[in-house]
Amino acid sequence: MARPSIGEFMRQVQAETRKVSWPSIAETRHTAIMVMFMAAILALFFFGVDTLIGASVKALLHLVN
Repeated sequence: MARPSIGEFMRQVQAETRKVSWPSIAETRHTAIMVMFMAAILALFFFGVDTLIGASVKALLHLVN
């Protein structure tokens, strides 16, 4: 397969870019809010799991000493 010239490559990139379905501002905003919401939920979940495991390890170490 022959490699296209730089000019041909740029024309192909532009042609493919025109085919992209770009999201609207509302869709982008909605998606960003959902991502932030899910990240906050996961942060709280992992904070709880970390706290629980830390307390368990501390209790086990206290029994050993």
